[in-house]
Parts: sequence; C-alpha cells; structure tokens
Amino acid sequence: MSLNPQYENIGKEFVTQYYAMFDDPLQRVAVANLYNADSSFMSFEGVQIQGAVKIAEKLQGLTFQKINRILTAVDSQPMFDGGVLISVLGRLQCDDDPPHPFSHVFVLKPMGTSFYCAHDIFRLGIHNTV
Repeated sequence: MSLNPQYENIGKEFVTQYYAMFDDPLQRVAVANLYNADSSFMSFEGVQIQGAVKIAEKLQGLTFQKINRILTAVDSQPMFDGGVLISVLGRLQCDDDPPHPFSHVFVLKPMGTSFYCAHDIFRLGIHNTV
C-alpha cells in the first residue's frame, strides 16, 4: 500500500465522529464498533484492553455523564500501510470535576473502503509530583 493523501481529512472526521459518540452517554458503548473484534488495543489511563468486546465493557463501566471537551490540536500523519496516525491534545471536564489537559493517540488501519481503530491511547495530563 501507499500513503493515503486524504490522511488529514480522515483524521479530523474520525476524531469528530469518535468524540460525538463518546461524549454522549447513550452512544458511548457504540464507540466499540470502531474497533476490530480481536486485534484492536486501547490503553485508557494506563489500563490495557484488547478487542472490541473488552473495550465495550470498559466504556460501559465509565460513570461520568457530562463531558465538556475543548480540542487544542488534531495532528494526523499518513502511514505506509495506508493507515493514519492521529494525535489529539485538548482539555476535558467530566461532570463536576475540574478541567484537565488530555492527550489521545489513535492509529487507524484500512479495512476495505473504510478504517478501524487499531490502537487508542488516552491519558489525562495529571502529574503526581509527590
């Protein structure tokens, strides 16, 4: 395969769709449909999960309801297998918690005429300085 010339549009569209689903508590579990049943990985605040079923279980277990998210930057790069690497920086506030910076990285892999999320790493920008 070769580099996908539409990588920037693909990255921005994916991020828009992902957060629209994730930030709605009624649709959050549907985010798991963006992952491969067996080979996708998610690291959520240091917890590693593999496969769409386990990812759905993790998403169902999240208790926050209200999300206020501000995206600072969405950077995408093409990959040599036709995939897209996406890096997101922003600020996130859940329910009544204070807002925190966050970093989110996705790797999209081609599947037919579409993509699936092969890798997903999410971290809040909270540092333990003790």
